[in-house]
Amino acid sequence: MYSTLTSLQRKRYLFVCINRRAEENPKGCCAAKDSEEVYRVLKGEVAARGLAKLEARVCTSSCLDQCATGVTVLVEPDHFFYGRVTVADVSEIVDGLVKGQPVKRLVLTADQHDA
Repeated sequence: MYSTLTSLQRKRYLFVCINRRAEENPKGCCAAKDSEEVYRVLKGEVAARGLAKLEARVCTSSCLDQCATGVTVLVEPDHFFYGRVTVADVSEIVDGLVKGQPVKRLVLTADQHDA
C-alpha cells in the first residue's frame, strides 16, 4: 500500500523542458530557446513570492514532446502546457499561480500540440 504525502506536496508542479538536441536536429529543442534561463528565473520568482514551500515547485524536465512550441512548461496536476515561454512571461505565470488562473495566451490548445 502506498502512503499519500499530501502534507509534503505542493499544489502545483511546473516542469520546464531543458532538453538539448544536436543543432542539426530538425525538431529543435527547448534548451536552444533559453529554457535553462526560463527555469532559473521561474524558480527564483516562485521562491521570492513565498510560493515554493506549499504552493508550487519548479523542476527541470527532459523532452516533453512539444518541441515546436518550446520553451515548454508542463503544469501539474492541472494537465496543461504553456508554450513559447520566455523570461518575459515568468512574472505573468507566477501571477497566474497566485490567482489560480492559467495565462491563457500561453496555454497550448489541442491543435498546437506536437503529434
